[in-house]
Amino acid sequence: MQFAVESWIWYTFAMGIIVARLISRTLLFKSPKGLQYDDWLMGLFVSSCYTVLIVMSNIEARSHSNLLPPGFDINSLTPQEKADREYGSKIVVVVEQMQIAVIWACKACLLILYHRLTHMVAAKENIAIRMLAAYVALGFVVMEILYFAAWCRPFSQYWAVPTKSPQCNALIDHRITNAVFNISSDIVMLCIALPMFIRSLLPLKRKLILCGIFGLGIFVILASILNKYYSFTNPYSSDWIFWYARESSTAILVANLPFTWTLLRKLFNLGAF
Repeated sequence: MQFAVESWIWYTFAMGIIVARLISRTLLFKSPKGLQYDDWLMGLFVSSCYTVLIVMSNIEARSHSNLLPPGFDINSLTPQEKADREYGSKIVVVVEQMQIAVIWACKACLLILYHRLTHMVAAKENIAIRMLAAYVALGFVVMEILYFAAWCRPFSQYWAVPTKSPQCNALIDHRITNAVFNISSDIVMLCIALPMFIRSLLPLKRKLILCGIFGLGIFVILASILNKYYSFTNPYSSDWIFWYARESSTAILVANLPFTWTLLRKLFNLGAF
């Protein structure tokens, strides 16, 4: 119940900010036809994957999986209980993939934004953004190849009860790989963005607003760190699912808040940013 309440509150805020972004961008371009590909990526792909993530996470929170603690007597499970745990383990696979899809798509949308901001006026930062984009893409490809083809073979072991390897239920190596690429790319993104905004010619008040919005990326990093911390220190607990919802939701907020200014101007009669 606690997870259901928290996750749907996060969902309401995150989807609300996506809708606000799309309305704001439509007002800016005078028509939905003017929406750019990152708007469609956020409005269609991210919102769909995020919805599946929250729905499946709530199902998983009420289910059991093949994540059995050491010493668990597998013979104590009835055939129906084994079948229920297999089903729960399949849900975990879906949740993991939707989480990856949401986080990496949000990174892509932010990188597109940074590219637009830098490609005409900040050559060094633009080169850094392109290199970071290549690193983010490489991380996604490597992580997915390892998840589907290396860590747990055959793939059906991800939902077998019991599994032959702890890599198939605790996902230790996969989560280490995810943490390395995820956290490092977020830190580099912040290190590129914040100095760029600080050096800009915007008034101090608006610099602080921008730095505050993108500074929320620190919470995304913190959520990712805590997610992995609980996964590694207590791999047989369900605490990780709370941090999946928190990390993905905050990533969506950070990736969309900068695009809501046009709507805020209309609602509160504000000036151009």
